[in-house]
Amino acid sequence: MFALDTDIFAFIKPSLDAHTLGVNSAAELLRQCGYKVIIGDETIDKAMNDFRYEANRELVLNWLRENRINRIGISYRLDQDEAVKMMGYFMHELESNGMLYYQGGPIRGVFYGGLPEGCRKIEKEHKGFVKTFMGGESVRETLTKMGVPEERIPKDIMEGSLYDDLRMEFGKDVIQAQEYNNFKPIDRSGYKEYGTGKDTVIKRLQHSMQNKPFMPLMRAHVGPYSSTVDRLDSIKEFISWAKELASAGYLDILSIGTSQLSQSNFGEDWGDKPNGGGVPINSPEEYSMIWEAARPLLIRTYAGTKDIPQLAEMYEKTINICWHALSLWWFNKLDGRGPYDLYTNLQQHIETLKYIAKTNKPFEANVPHHFAFRGADDVTYIVSAYLSAKLAKKMGIRTFILQNMLNTPRSTWGIQDLAKSRAMLTLVKSLEDENFRVILQPRAGLDYFKPDLEEAKIQLAAVTALMDDIDPHDETSPPIIHVVSYSEASHLATPDIINESIRITQYSLQKYRQLRRDGKIEDMSRRQDVRERMLELIDAANTVISGIESSVTDPYSAQGFYTIFASGFLPVPYLWGEVDEFKYAKYWRTKPIKGGIKIVDEKDKPVTYNKVVDYAKGNIKEIEMRFHSFQ
Repeated sequence: MFALDTDIFAFIKPSLDAHTLGVNSAAELLRQCGYKVIIGDETIDKAMNDFRYEANRELVLNWLRENRINRIGISYRLDQDEAVKMMGYFMHELESNGMLYYQGGPIRGVFYGGLPEGCRKIEKEHKGFVKTFMGGESVRETLTKMGVPEERIPKDIMEGSLYDDLRMEFGKDVIQAQEYNNFKPIDRSGYKEYGTGKDTVIKRLQHSMQNKPFMPLMRAHVGPYSSTVDRLDSIKEFISWAKELASAGYLDILSIGTSQLSQSNFGEDWGDKPNGGGVPINSPEEYSMIWEAARPLLIRTYAGTKDIPQLAEMYEKTINICWHALSLWWFNKLDGRGPYDLYTNLQQHIETLKYIAKTNKPFEANVPHHFAFRGADDVTYIVSAYLSAKLAKKMGIRTFILQNMLNTPRSTWGIQDLAKSRAMLTLVKSLEDENFRVILQPRAGLDYFKPDLEEAKIQLAAVTALMDDIDPHDETSPPIIHVVSYSEASHLATPDIINESIRITQYSLQKYRQLRRDGKIEDMSRRQDVRERMLELIDAANTVISGIESSVTDPYSAQGFYTIFASGFLPVPYLWGEVDEFKYAKYWRTKPIKGGIKIVDEKDKPVTYNKVVDYAKGNIKEIEMRFHSFQ
């Protein structure tokens, strides 16, 4: 049933659930289509936490009536059983009060966004009246599902999604043809250090670039774990997976997905502490066993969240870690992922960077996407990468791995991703000289894939095309691809799934490049809209960077990075931890506009970055005063 021009949409998110990006993105898309959209306030969100109580039910229903709501969306991405119960209570209440359209009531559509199994149960229970969103829906899919007629969708949205639609068609062709299954492993072994303790990712890249056609090194995240399995049995299972992946020959870089306890309480007695998922490694000997089992694969793993420099040194000795990764502002008390306050965390990370520099190993900053997870705009995404790279260079790092998580947030248009990726790559590469090199490593977004495995395979092929379009005329770019397995939204990726995901990625890359050479696809390097947006982003990012470097004392230091964040130079509106200390970082709102994320004022109008900089500058003196208490 199509939405009427006069229909009013509303969205509610129980306050227990911190996930707001989906709601905000959907609301903005509807507003761009000309609809009035209302988002539930804190009172309504709290009432949805427990809809069984009459007072809460009454509060929500009165709110719907008072605002003359016609279409209502509920978002809840936590417990699936609770979601089914909540929607059952909600639909029962609407029906009992005669509020559904077939009863003569005003509610013409109900939507639910959540985890796949919950969505399936809710759709079945409510006989299709409730439309569900499991994740991975395109802009067009989202709007169509919510009843928006195609003629109401603005031209720029349709045009913006056309590139994404064409890549999805490419992906369908790849998966339907099944030719990717014939893709053979690439032999990387033609240099003497291959698979030894002296092997490095730089040596493997240098050797691979001598081969034509060049194929990027394939990295994949691997981490089998079950809470019902003994810790040592879990280690044994991971070792068997490592052997299987090594013998297949598709994977180049094994990324160990360690448990939260491995990162925060390594070498300690874990007792009854929750593992937090991931491989429960708890001794140097276990890491050494993994390295031996995984040869000739290169290996990397998560940084610690406690005793960070010491763990980095241990990784060098046990797994010959191919590169180190740190998150700088993240994985501490700020986001509940580590024991340190932000300043102490930054101090630990800088100490670790100095150690990494001595090893001559590359460094990867797991930074921009963590800002994006918390609602940051496109410019902040870019600036955070640049600051991280410049800090690394100052600390003596010679090779910087630039991770670029595409499709983050999921509502981002491909053309906006291209512009953002090119702007970030351009700015970070401007730091290059004879002592500093930048290596691009793109990946799909964390919540990009659909739960349907065949559709997810299509998405994997499509996002591979996007990766190639970042620098379409350099066949050595990207040098490394972080392959996210197509089963990400459904279940844990086994070695078979990981290898198939790599074959899809490798084949798609070759196929897409051939189509471009044959003139059968658009050369995205010639898109003027992408170029204009790239230049706009570079200009805005330079405004922020100049503002930081001209006003923050010693910006590339622990105190400097703390001040940059706390003053509000890098807005994160969805930050939920340490809110009082970092209120200036939360000051600005952001919203999706034409497939990108921008900072907006109270009237939803885009804000200039001079204004953002001026606001942050005004807070510096107060933030710097805090350091007296740190001494």
